Amino acid sequence: MADAIDHAFAAGEHLLVQAGTGTGKSLGYLAPALAHLDAHPRERVVIATATLALQAQLAGSDIPAAIAASEKVTGRQVSAAVLKGRTNYACLHKVLDGVGADQASLLGGDTLAEELRASRADAASVVGAEVVALREWVQTELDAEGAGDRDDAPTHTAAAWAQVSVPVRECLGAQQCRFGDLCFVERSRETARESQLVVTNHALLAIDAMHGNTVLPEHDLLVIDEAHELTSRVTGAASHELGPQQVERVAKRCLAHLSDDDLAIEFLDLADALAQVLEDAPLERIESADSPVREVLARIRDAARRVVSALKGDDPAVKQAAAAAKEVFDIAEAMGAASVTDVLWVSERERFGRWLVIAPLDVAGLLRERVLGRRPTVLTSATLKLGGDFNGAASAVGLHRGERLTDAGPEERTGLEWRALDVGSPFDYARQGILYVADRLPNPRRDGITAEALAEVAELIWAAGGRTLGLFASQRNAEAAARHCRAELPGQTFLCQGDAQLSELTRRFIDEPATSLFGTLSLWQGVDVPGSTCQLVIIDKIPFPRPDEPLMQARQKAVQDAGGNGFMTVAASHAALLLAQGSGRLIRRVDDRGVVAVLDPRLRTARYGGYLRASMPGFWSTTDREVAVSALRRLAAE
Repeated sequence: MADAIDHAFAAGEHLLVQAGTGTGKSLGYLAPALAHLDAHPRERVVIATATLALQAQLAGSDIPAAIAASEKVTGRQVSAAVLKGRTNYACLHKVLDGVGADQASLLGGDTLAEELRASRADAASVVGAEVVALREWVQTELDAEGAGDRDDAPTHTAAAWAQVSVPVRECLGAQQCRFGDLCFVERSRETARESQLVVTNHALLAIDAMHGNTVLPEHDLLVIDEAHELTSRVTGAASHELGPQQVERVAKRCLAHLSDDDLAIEFLDLADALAQVLEDAPLERIESADSPVREVLARIRDAARRVVSALKGDDPAVKQAAAAAKEVFDIAEAMGAASVTDVLWVSERERFGRWLVIAPLDVAGLLRERVLGRRPTVLTSATLKLGGDFNGAASAVGLHRGERLTDAGPEERTGLEWRALDVGSPFDYARQGILYVADRLPNPRRDGITAEALAEVAELIWAAGGRTLGLFASQRNAEAAARHCRAELPGQTFLCQGDAQLSELTRRFIDEPATSLFGTLSLWQGVDVPGSTCQLVIIDKIPFPRPDEPLMQARQKAVQDAGGNGFMTVAASHAALLLAQGSGRLIRRVDDRGVVAVLDPRLRTARYGGYLRASMPGFWSTTDREVAVSALRRLAAE
């Protein structure tokens, strides 16, 4: 992997590298990156990860170790920095200009918050104490010239953090803010500009691409880790939401600063107008230019524009209210002008009602033109080969099949050539794991998990003696399985996502090996549990996207209209990636053993089953339940 990346850097090519769990892929790209920076000290390498967790691991462990090793060889130390989005840092203006007398406390805020959490106090009291603790921490960070990074803060909820941070739109800017010289965000950006190696995340990479490469410092080479997440994260960064609650909240905020009462009331009333038109609209994509929703969006856009114009002055509160109104204006304008390259739809959540979402139909063009087209890029992940090849992953980021380079034949250079490499895995999947496909079960239903599947879940977990990670297609299925297993196996412990914070559930799952943990999407990719704690992974259903999900529907249709297979390109690729990630939870080190049980017979019987299986680790495969049960019982007895 290191040799291939070194060649890609030198040749100015793009490289896709599949590096399985346990290969040490972080060092696989850090070694050639540091060697390159030693040879070219004026250049800069950016590493982009999908998650803050990996960002923290790189910054706190992998990069310091690699830099120390490099220094021993070269005699020179490479400088490194971490760069995150603005809301990951405390805002000094909000903290130091916003402290009220009612937030004073005889106890330290951290101690008070801990005591309130332990006594199960009401949420408002806990949040209040957390805010006090955060404000105390910010002052300590300021005095110590710390980073003001959320990851270093005392334990807190999202609601508490919102009281000490500021959205991007509402930042006054270093020139206008009286704390600009001390700002944690500005300090982090200055450190990044002075560093050779910068670690950031996919979302910030996307924002940089969409805003003319003004967010990240200029860089010569790019490494994208967790690259299987890239298109999803970029889509998220390029998407926007607008709902009645947001319009009402912003209108009330502006109300105190508007001298035109009629304008203030009009803006506030538009929240109700949006709520009504969304209630009458179907939960689907909006394509008609004559849609009543678009008419209300135009009214919101126009009112927000007039509000922004009316909010003038140097008062920071007025400036921030104007910024919030400007955000409403921008989103309403984008939604009202949505073209065929955008997908606008009505969505709904039980707690928050209905709201509008707009997302790009495709991000491949953005990535090709504004990311990959700017510099040589390495994309790496444990799961890049979907269906057994790299073409799907390459196409998703804007690289064309005809641009792939091989060792034979002439190479016509266009600047977007790419190679691909699968470096394999240190694991012997065929000896360490079994893939059991329950092909005798009925096909899954949309209205919930079947009784036959529930019985299968209970029998497999009985054989395993717990030690099970259950990955379910929906929260309803996970909860149904938990209820069934608690009744059928009363001597075992079953945790279900939603019972407590996910971090707490995961900790208990790790600390109590006989415990089973059931959940949905966040468990498919977010749990790393080596050893005997996880010897059985149950997947109840092939994780296809919802057939009525507007963005996926639109993407499938676009592929079909272009003459391709929309189902395989979009839905099957989505499922293949999740199956690869989910089944990859089983084997995390060389002495792990166990069974992945897929309770969806279509993995074996459907025409697309072979494509999906080819995306999963190379386990020994069976459809015989007794084989799986016997293997699990042997493992449980050891």
